[in-house]
Formats: sequence, C-alpha cells, structure tokens
Amino acid sequence: MAAVHGHCDTRFEAVREAFDENFRTGGELGAAVSVLVGGRLVADLWGGWADVARTRPWERDTLVNVWSTTKGVTALCAHLLADEGLLDLDAPVCGYWPEFAAAGKEKVTVRHLLSHRAGLPGPREPQSVTDLYDWDLTVSRLAATEPWWEPGSRSGYHAVSYGFLVGEVIRRVSGRTVGAYLREKVTGPLGIDFTIGLPGAADGRAAQLVAGRRDPGSEQERVFAQLDAAALAALGNPVVGPDDANTLPWRRAELPAVNGHGTARAVAALYGILGGGAPPGQRRLLSGSAAERVREGQGACVDLVLGAGFGGETEIALGCWLSGSRRSYGPNPRAFGHDGYGGSFGLADPEAEVSMGYVMNRMGPHIADDPRKMALIDAVYGAL
Repeated sequence: MAAVHGHCDTRFEAVREAFDENFRTGGELGAAVSVLVGGRLVADLWGGWADVARTRPWERDTLVNVWSTTKGVTALCAHLLADEGLLDLDAPVCGYWPEFAAAGKEKVTVRHLLSHRAGLPGPREPQSVTDLYDWDLTVSRLAATEPWWEPGSRSGYHAVSYGFLVGEVIRRVSGRTVGAYLREKVTGPLGIDFTIGLPGAADGRAAQLVAGRRDPGSEQERVFAQLDAAALAALGNPVVGPDDANTLPWRRAELPAVNGHGTARAVAALYGILGGGAPPGQRRLLSGSAAERVREGQGACVDLVLGAGFGGETEIALGCWLSGSRRSYGPNPRAFGHDGYGGSFGLADPEAEVSMGYVMNRMGPHIADDPRKMALIDAVYGAL
C-alpha cells in the first residue's frame, strides 16, 4: 500500500479515504489531488510512485504530463486576452491569422476554435509525432485544411489540433507562444507550478507515464470501434501515447492541447482562475463577465469525433466541458472542467466556489470520467 502524504481538513476526510481507496483497488501507481473551496486549500494529498520501477516516491512537487487537462489552461490564456480587449471571440480567425482563410474557412470564428466546432480535428495529410514538434509546419497544414464538417454546426473533439489552432491565435495576438504568455501573465507572477512543455531544469521532478489496461467493452474501446475519417484525423493522425510523452522531444515541445506539466495544486489553482476565483492572497485575473463567458454552452450534441460510444450528448463551452446531466464535474450542471487522457482532470464550480485538480501517472482506459476521478469528486461534494 502506497503511503499518502499531505493534509486534508477534517470536514474533507472522505477525500483522503477516496484517494487511499484508489491506491487499494483502483490500480493507482502515483497521484495527487488538491481541492480549493472559497480560495482555501482544504485538501492537498499525494502518494505512490513517480516511476513504474517504484524507485522514486511521488513528492509534493512531482510534475506529470496532464494531457488534455492542458486545454482548459490554454483556453484561459485566450480568455485573458479577450478580457483585455485584445481578442474578439466572435471575430473571424482570419482577422488575426490571414492564412487561415484558405479552403473556405473565412467565416470560422475564434468561438468555433474554443468550442471544438471549427471542423478541424486534424489535417488531411498523414503526420507523425515528430511533425507535431514543428509548430510552423503543423499550423500551416491546419491553415490549409478544408473543414471536415460545416464549421459551427456541431462539436467534434479537436484532440491535438486544438492547441495549435487556439495557440496560433494567441501567438498572433500577443506575440508570444502559449507557454510564454502563460508564464508571463499567470504562472510566473502567481507562483503556479505548471508549464506547457517541460523545461530541462524540471526533468528530475517529472513522473513517468505508464500505460494502463485496455478493457474490452470500455468507453475507450467503444469510441475507437466507430471512428470515421474525421475522428481518425483527431485521434489517429498521429496516434500518441505514454511512450511518446516520456521522451525529451515531447517534453521540450509546446503542445498546448496535450503536454501541460504540473502538480494537482497547480491544476486546481488554474481552473479556479478560469472559474472566476482568485488564488489564495491574490486578486482575480478574470472579470466576472469573462468567467461567465468561459462556460457559455454552445449546444448539446453527440460529438462528431467521440460519437455515440462516448455516452450520448455532451456540451462543450468555450474551452471546457460542462458537467451537464453526466455530472462529470459534480452535481451543478453548469460546473465545468476538462479531463486528460488516462484520468487527470481540472474542474471549477463557481456556485460552490470549488476548484479541483487530480493528476496521476498510471493511465486508465477511459476517455473521460475515470472512476478514480468520480470517486474524488463525489467525496468533495459529499463534504460540502
């Protein structure tokens, strides 16, 4: 049994119990969870091992690649620019990125990018993982791509392309990469331990990602069984996994959809900011109107990439998924968050003044709503 460290308020002791249970019965290797309520850290726990050989204990400052949990952080950068009046979410993307108008995309808006409705889950030509490390190559391919479906009509999860699309707009508007903008405007001033890509100085703190089991009949298996061409562009061009994410080229690249590295504490803080809260002792970064705009639903539908195998209709807001009837981020249907491949997540519930982050290195077989995640969320809301 892995030792669990950190602190947990007595009222939230059920969170510690759920975290412990994930190690006992949930196949956990190494993990951390942090919960903020009203801007106060009420649970901050970590435990297990940072490597599959179990030679490195998971420490308070262990970092791990959180996959698509990164998307909410990238969206935060776009919303900060909009809050400053530098980015209009309803403006055509080509107003900021002229080359993007090619192949009939002149009416695609920034809002479409943020809500996975641009019809660009990936380029049409084959690409390798190595191609992803070449920013200019990838964004030029996406700019030249004809949409796979009518932009704005339906969501279709932009698994990897999201970071390049939103990230290039951020770069054109701010003159900085997403990682640099995040560091300058948010994480640097606030001391939040999260980066897009991983600096070499932090290599020694990085956990090794470990592939989990692939359960027959799981949600992941159902989704992958019904992939059409557009879905393959999102999820299979290229196929990426933990072996890629453990390499130095992956860590050094900026992939703003999938290679954020951070602690659970950092994820909770960043999603709290996205929900309009303020880190302890700090001012709010997003205005109230901007924080409300983050969770503007763009219409429920069966996602064109994830399909019916994902469990029916879902709704993506402007950078995150709404909790909705699935209760993916707790009982408030207007709470929101984002899951990462394998199990990590961040959430914000402005009404309950809750934000939360969970990170781990043994990846599970679920596209979203990993049982480890849901047990932790249930424990938090049971204590409120």
